[in-house]
Amino acid sequence: MKVLLHICCAPCCIYTLKTLRKEGMDVTGYFFNPNIHPYSEYLKRLETLDNYAKLTLLPLIVDKEYNLHDFLKGALHYEKDRCIFCYKIRLQKTFEKAVEGRFNGVTTTILYSKYQRHDDIKEIGESLSTEYGIPFLYMDFRTGWREGIDESKRLNMYRQNYCGCIFSEYERYTGRQR
Repeated sequence: MKVLLHICCAPCCIYTLKTLRKEGMDVTGYFFNPNIHPYSEYLKRLETLDNYAKLTLLPLIVDKEYNLHDFLKGALHYEKDRCIFCYKIRLQKTFEKAVEGRFNGVTTTILYSKYQRHDDIKEIGESLSTEYGIPFLYMDFRTGWREGIDESKRLNMYRQNYCGCIFSEYERYTGRQR
């Protein structure tokens, strides 16, 4: 199966990629993340992923569209459900790219994080699957959480401590949620 894997960052890709390849899937990575702020963080994550993709021979498609204004407007509109907006725009763009590239399935490294809303990701993925006619491969990659962390440390990989959006960074460092 030819799978397009949306990738949020290299550390989240480690266990996800290993699992998909173990299942016999032909994986191509896709980096589209206008949610990552500040821009310097975006560039660090992209550079780290690019290095990891080379190390693992992972074909990588990078969408350099970084539409800060649209992301912030959408996230603010959704308020406390801003993560729903974030999941949807990134997965929708991944499905569009999958149609264009004639992939047989779509999944995301967001499913690796124990901090993300898996039920919402799954629901959005399944809805987009119906809309685009490509299967969404829901897998609970959280079982490899520790393995991915250990491997990223062994590789001396840049590791971030928030999901990427400016709201998450604020909450991480202040301990306050809005």
